[in-house]
Amino acid sequence: MSETKEKRYKWRREDYRESTKGLLMVNTGDGKGKTTAAIGVLVRAAGRGLHCCMIQFMKSKNDRYGEHDSLEKLGVEVHTMGDGFTWDTNDPAQDIATSENTWNLCIEKMESGDYDVLVFDEIVYVLDYKFLDIDKILSHIKEVREKQPHLHLILTGRNAPPELVAAADLVTEMKEIKHPFHAGIYAQQGIEF
Repeated sequence: MSETKEKRYKWRREDYRESTKGLLMVNTGDGKGKTTAAIGVLVRAAGRGLHCCMIQFMKSKNDRYGEHDSLEKLGVEVHTMGDGFTWDTNDPAQDIATSENTWNLCIEKMESGDYDVLVFDEIVYVLDYKFLDIDKILSHIKEVREKQPHLHLILTGRNAPPELVAAADLVTEMKEIKHPFHAGIYAQQGIEF
């Protein structure tokens, strides 16, 4: 029985791209866990030998987070490109320029053909703030997916625009029911960063 089960579930890397339907996945909502869920997929994918990359739009390029160390140990490429979270921006022109620069890196990674899974962490915030044009983003994603039908893309952030939800294959909404912040417990190392 165990031989049959092993044979039945044996995963073969050599025909992965030919037999895979890439998914456009969106993790959104006001609850915790959007990035964490995307990282979980990266861990699983890297464990299967898939080539993965995460590009973070808003986390500061000057900081290191726990996920950087973990993912890099697994061979996952991580690029943190942001200026820090900008809920109330003082310099919209700078935020737009940073967003455009980060999106250009996303385009480079998508078009390279080198990856099986790409995570564009916090891009949904950028779309919600109108730092990037949703129609241009979706058009580019569609073009890349037509050329690389095996490619999985995960986009994270609150307030996913309806156009993104409509284009996605999988949308998960994280809903806050209870959060330690409301009890005076702030972000903790190893849990939030």
